[in-house]
Amino acid sequence: MPYADVGGNIRLFYTDDGDGPPLLLVHGWGTDSHQWSWHIDALAAAHRVVAVDLRGHGYSSVPEDGNTPRTMAEDLRVLLGSLGIPQVIAVGHSMGAQVVSILAVEHPELVRGLVAVDPGYGMTDEIARSFPKMIAGLRGEHPHAVAERIDEWCTNAGTPPVIRRWHKRRLYGMPPHVLAQAFEAMFTAHDAIGVRPASDDYLARRRCPVLSIWSDQERASWESGLLKDPASKVVYWEGAGHRLHEERPGEFVSLVEEWLRAQS
Repeated sequence: MPYADVGGNIRLFYTDDGDGPPLLLVHGWGTDSHQWSWHIDALAAAHRVVAVDLRGHGYSSVPEDGNTPRTMAEDLRVLLGSLGIPQVIAVGHSMGAQVVSILAVEHPELVRGLVAVDPGYGMTDEIARSFPKMIAGLRGEHPHAVAERIDEWCTNAGTPPVIRRWHKRRLYGMPPHVLAQAFEAMFTAHDAIGVRPASDDYLARRRCPVLSIWSDQERASWESGLLKDPASKVVYWEGAGHRLHEERPGEFVSLVEEWLRAQS
């Protein structure tokens, strides 16, 4: 499988399948591009599908620092250039939705449209009050146990056991410093965009069409007020867990393909 050098001794692992308008698939915190195994074949029937492991994750390089959404977005900019892809539909789950949103804001010429899958932004102050303790735990003696407790928020009674088990195993394979750096950069760092009102101010700068799919009705309603392009759409899936695209892969692919056809 291919690797791309993106500078600073960082190599990104990625897969490149299919032919047609390009899609870039970006995973969430503490996982990797295997997260898209439920979707790649179906999407690659009509698209060129690039699924990448972000720095610090999966088979990509694990630097000592810089494991942040902003740096990850810059890595993706370089990756797209190395692949000769001038513009993509960028699809991101959770932290990946932060990463592709940053790419869309900082490099709008690269992102023709954006799909945000239960995004890791728009957190309220009430939720955010627990983040410093979580970050301290991720930097403590038992970081993977802390990460597992955080991950419990990502599931509900309807989440299939295989999804719970896969993500637990993946978390325990993650370098602890990456988990801590990325979580902090998403939510508590000075330039973090994960918590309101920083989320509002930054995400309102996205100018491309956005399809946003949520398991949280309140945050779905909140984001609908930030979208600028009339082709944007916000969807709430009642009863879904955080990894809704893994729980309901067929429905997810159908929704994305229907929205993409409307953009053509």
